[in-house]
Amino acid sequence: MACDGGCRTDCVERPLSRALRGLGGLVGAHPWPFLLLPVALSAALGSGFHLLPSRESNDIEAQFTPRGGPAKSERRLVQERFPTRDAERFSAQRLTTEGTFASFVAVAAEPSHTVLTRAAFAELLALDAAVRGFSAGGRAYAEVCALQNGSCSSPNPLLSAVGGDPARIEALLPGLTFPLWQGRVFLGVSLGGVSVGTGAADNRSRPVRAAKALRLFYYLREDDPAQREASLRWLKAFLERIPKMLDSLNFTSMRVAYFTSISRQEEFEKNGKEVVPLFSITYFLTIFFSIISCSRLDCVRTKVWVAAFGVLSSGLAVVSSFGLLLFCGVPFVITVANAPFLILGVGVDDMFIMVSCWQHTKVKDTVVDRMANTYAEAAVSVTITTLTDVLAFYIGIATSFPSIQSFCIYTGTALVFCYIYNLTFFGAVLALNGRREESNRHWLTFMKVSNESQDSRGSAYNMCCVGGSYDEPTGTELEHPMNGFFRKHFGPFLMHTWTKVFVVALYLGYLGSSIYGCTRVKEGIDLRHLAKDSSYVVQYYNWEDEYFKEYGPRVMVIVTKSIPYWNSAVRADLENCIELLENSTYVDKYLSEAWLRMYVMIANRMSLNIDYRSSFIGNLSVLFRVNPESQWDVNFTNLEISASRFFIQTVNVTTAVDERNLLEQLRGLAADCRIPLIVYHPAFIYFDQYLVISQNTIQNVLIAAGAMLLISLLLIPNPLCSLWVTFTIASVIIGVTGFMAYWDVSLDSISMINLVICIGFSVDFSAHISYAFVSSEKHGMNDKAVDALYHLGYPIIQGAVSTIVGVAVLSVAATYIFRTFFKIMFLVILFGAAHGIIFIPVFLTFFGFCGRL
Repeated sequence: MACDGGCRTDCVERPLSRALRGLGGLVGAHPWPFLLLPVALSAALGSGFHLLPSRESNDIEAQFTPRGGPAKSERRLVQERFPTRDAERFSAQRLTTEGTFASFVAVAAEPSHTVLTRAAFAELLALDAAVRGFSAGGRAYAEVCALQNGSCSSPNPLLSAVGGDPARIEALLPGLTFPLWQGRVFLGVSLGGVSVGTGAADNRSRPVRAAKALRLFYYLREDDPAQREASLRWLKAFLERIPKMLDSLNFTSMRVAYFTSISRQEEFEKNGKEVVPLFSITYFLTIFFSIISCSRLDCVRTKVWVAAFGVLSSGLAVVSSFGLLLFCGVPFVITVANAPFLILGVGVDDMFIMVSCWQHTKVKDTVVDRMANTYAEAAVSVTITTLTDVLAFYIGIATSFPSIQSFCIYTGTALVFCYIYNLTFFGAVLALNGRREESNRHWLTFMKVSNESQDSRGSAYNMCCVGGSYDEPTGTELEHPMNGFFRKHFGPFLMHTWTKVFVVALYLGYLGSSIYGCTRVKEGIDLRHLAKDSSYVVQYYNWEDEYFKEYGPRVMVIVTKSIPYWNSAVRADLENCIELLENSTYVDKYLSEAWLRMYVMIANRMSLNIDYRSSFIGNLSVLFRVNPESQWDVNFTNLEISASRFFIQTVNVTTAVDERNLLEQLRGLAADCRIPLIVYHPAFIYFDQYLVISQNTIQNVLIAAGAMLLISLLLIPNPLCSLWVTFTIASVIIGVTGFMAYWDVSLDSISMINLVICIGFSVDFSAHISYAFVSSEKHGMNDKAVDALYHLGYPIIQGAVSTIVGVAVLSVAATYIFRTFFKIMFLVILFGAAHGIIFIPVFLTFFGFCGRL
């Protein structure tokens, strides 16, 4: 259909309204097929839930790090050039992954004490003996441990130094220095909370006076699948028995926290089990609230069944959509467990809109006509919000984070089903309930009742057994008290001049505080947040942050191509590159390790000429004899050094901002170097999120806002009001992002999901009000605003409260993922509702031409 005339903007809205009017009449005339078919479809698609175990994909790295992150390709290169051999020459700093390990942090029992005592080391040796004596699946620790020089790698250099005699720590303490001990042993990752003295002989280390914490690492082999599987079995059995093991040791000089390389993943996977009981509680609370808010004292006009089946409609949408996607093989991630709470809020919100429009139809009209009028009035508004919500989530699929992609696919598809079921299943319930009302039957007994009060029977009888009254002057149902409140009190009060001035001032204050908060938002996911608050890993992370944050990752610097190392000019260029990296604000230049520097030093000391290819290659064996570990950092291919690596030690990487800056600095310096270099550490896999999280969020918001504007222009018959809807999106997103900082929520892949939700939900309330404002037949701007609030103010309050009720149970969850979902949903609903019933009605009155064109 073409738009006739240059100013018509309702060429989509009008035919859509007519089509939905026809659908409403059809549902009203034949409700049973529309009721039963969605139930049958849900039963069929719901069988897809038996595939859920095989579709679960909760690998933390795969889901919460960006797909195609640079560190992943860098890891592949390092693994190709420098393969590990844990059964022969294990080296923790040369691992290309986090490794397979069990770890302990031992902290002095009293804050003022030190772990460098005979008593503490006696307990540490007992712990070490217990770990080494542990067997699982017929495999002792010695059979799965990573080997170094033919024996299991040392968990801590000080523990190895004392041997089996705890008294030796007292003899070692006078010569103990930090962070380097004996000029070569790095203690930064082994000893924490260190107090040092003065008078060091060089710039590297100072005498140790005390230390509050000590860390042990027990690395296991993972060179091939069989070794990896045996190590994982050992770790799983270890995790099951370690609590009892620690209790039996009965420590008095120290406290111990433990962690393994599989702990984070296992604790994360437990989160999904927590949400199941919360989901059932949420549905009960939502049904209860819906029934209460839709109930009337009139035993005929009350909407008890409509409210209950309206919530059920959302549940059917979840079952159908999730079952369909499970059949299609879409991965199910733990973040998707948040989706049913969201779908419930959207579905119930649309239900309240349709019920409100039904109540404004003529009681004496036929059910078919009332349904047609209800759909014509409500379904366009519901269509606008559904389209915007679905688009917001499907646009979110373009993100780099698989966890967000899965959430957006499941949620967007569920919203489609929710819309379809609201127009079919819920519409059929509304029509059947209309038939009951038409025949003046009781809501519970379905018996016909009188519509005239009988004073001789008493007030209780009249309340329970008399109903069907309506407002005779208008022909509609009696006005709900809340609708009357918006028409008589709230709307007129909001339209006063001084109230508008206050609303504008309130908005400016909201906007200013939100923008300031946006500048304070932290970025990046804290991995401890993937576990429950009560998890044993939280204590380990807390102590790690408290005592071992001074020294960050030990970063590999890899020369990725073959270069003529024997050329002194090339060596000078490489040395300049390393010095540039060492001069970074996050690097301690005294803790670097470079095989080439050592080789040059040895060559100068022994008067070896290494400025020619043959002599350089031929004399490398001298370096390898002096420092055997150097040969692990030089990759020979066809008698050429095809790649080599060096190590730099980072410091003071304590916040997400530091991690992002570190990554950007080191990669920038490496890229600017004349020598082909890359920098790598396993932690960079997670650091990569900082480079794309803001970009992805802004990109999704801008694309979605543009799509929302297009939909609003097509379906709201006034361009200016469509711009107000788009303005609301930006305003709510700024508010939610700003207040995230005040509520201690970081911008990460979890909260990014919720910002995608913002895009859809921020439209809902303002779109309803804007459409009602434009569609109002009143003439004055203030009258239009009051009329819009009269029709939709209460449904907006119902939708907002029902959604908050739906997610409120998540506020008590013991997991960051679900609490964050509650916090941001609360902010979205609060700010969205405030825009819908306070800000937008006032702002619309400032423009006298914001009406139907």
